[in-house]
Amino acid sequence: MLLVIRDLYRSDKKFAFGFTVICLLIFLALLSFVSPYDPKLWNVVPKNQPPSFHYLLGTNSMGQDIFWNLTHAIRNSVFLGSLTAVISIVIGTFVGLLSGYRGGGLDRFLMSVNDSFIVIPSLPILILISSIIKQDVSLILIAFMLSLFSWPWGGRQVRAIVLGLREREFTYTANFSGMSTFQIIMTEHLPFVIPWVMANFINTILWAIGMETTLAIFGLSSLETPTIGTIIYWALQYQALLRGIWWWIFPPVILAILLFIALYTLSVSISNYLDPRTRIQRIRMKEGGQEA
Repeated sequence: MLLVIRDLYRSDKKFAFGFTVICLLIFLALLSFVSPYDPKLWNVVPKNQPPSFHYLLGTNSMGQDIFWNLTHAIRNSVFLGSLTAVISIVIGTFVGLLSGYRGGGLDRFLMSVNDSFIVIPSLPILILISSIIKQDVSLILIAFMLSLFSWPWGGRQVRAIVLGLREREFTYTANFSGMSTFQIIMTEHLPFVIPWVMANFINTILWAIGMETTLAIFGLSSLETPTIGTIIYWALQYQALLRGIWWWIFPPVILAILLFIALYTLSVSISNYLDPRTRIQRIRMKEGGQEA
């Protein structure tokens, strides 16, 4: 794995940019564990102080240090996105594996459920649910809500891969040897979909963070817990831009843009690296270099 990362970092500028940004953000997230301030407390520092040596990104109208607040926000947003991605990938991959291999009535039933979630407009439903449970909403609950609408895309794509795998000779051999359905899909088919799962995992994190940011701006997230979205929400509530407190709203916006671009470039780079056609080109280039 480390060799793959090294090769991609050296050969792919998009991957190098995305990987560097993600490592920097992870470092900032780890700093939150040594933060001198509780992110949920207000009036712990002087209000509306511009960036300085003592307050690197200044302070806001709630009496919070923006830099340390952002470190907590990065950690919480990445945690939310990762938890959503894990739940979605597990459900979608298993449904796709089972549906693609078994076929028949089970396939039609699972894909009917799968497609029903795909056609449902996720944002209006999430806004409705969040507004109903606004008092009890938490990051973990939001992650489960988001995973409910993100797993079907993975399920259908995994199914498409398995439909081709089930007609291969190794599948017939495993079936004739007496292996159960669960053993076949987990030991014979799962290794073939893992490369796709890796790329889709990043895409799901990107989607989840974007959706939580949208809900937070509407005031429907866990507003006491700092995330990229909730920082933007409070800055808008206090009219930071109109009052000239630009250092309150610009850092989370820039951070969100960098995070989205970094995750997108990583996803594209990994997808290209795992593409069979790209693999063949790399092999030919290596063989040509060795012959020369």
